[in-house]
Amino acid sequence: MRILYGLMAQFEGPEQLLEATRRAYERGYRKMDAYSPFPVPNLSEALGVHTNHVPFLCLVGGILGGTAAYALQYWINVIALPMNVAGRPLHSWPSFIPVTFEMTVLFASFGAFFGMWALNGLPMPFHPVFNVPRFKAASRDGFFLCIECADPQFDLDYTRGFLLSLHPSAIEEVPYR
Repeated sequence: MRILYGLMAQFEGPEQLLEATRRAYERGYRKMDAYSPFPVPNLSEALGVHTNHVPFLCLVGGILGGTAAYALQYWINVIALPMNVAGRPLHSWPSFIPVTFEMTVLFASFGAFFGMWALNGLPMPFHPVFNVPRFKAASRDGFFLCIECADPQFDLDYTRGFLLSLHPSAIEEVPYR
């Protein structure tokens, strides 16, 4: 039994791909992706990609790192091993700033790096679209729109008819394996 990932349509140029993507989004398809050999202006907007969660993950990582660094220094210097040297206060926050800053930057970097990996679905050593022989042209001169089976609007015959109405040069089923 062949498990289907989606349907892929090939178009002649970037304008046709952009128009097809807009029409698919207007029709209600949300789980789709477009592939081209170079960046196509406004294609991400046509796909409905409006949000970027990486800055939020970076912020959360920075807040966690800064809080953890400050709390650890406070715990060590005030609670666990209090040492009063020359009558200085145990909770000397100005001396905690360099380590807190460095840990904030480190954890924000980790949040951005690992968050980007997770949001991109990595590591993914192989994607199902590579099962389509025509897809080799995506890095040279091919423009593709793939609508996934996971989309709530997806119906094999209806989606194939919709893609045919967009006048692609080819339509192929994308198997998982």
